[in-house]
Amino acid sequence: MGLREWSLGGILLSPFLIYVVLALLLTGALRLLLRITPLGRWIWHEALFDCALYVCVLTLITVVLGPL
Repeated sequence: MGLREWSLGGILLSPFLIYVVLALLLTGALRLLLRITPLGRWIWHEALFDCALYVCVLTLITVVLGPL
């Protein structure tokens, strides 16, 4: 995919913005999956876990979809 800017109606958008939105959606899906499984009760501090999970997912997306 690469890190080239996208033009949307004359406005240049960074691809990192798309990575951020994609990471937010994936983190929400993972949190929903954790809530319906018994693994969710092992989370001690939910806000801290959510933040750490988001950073890990965003890093993974950036490494996979970023430039080589």
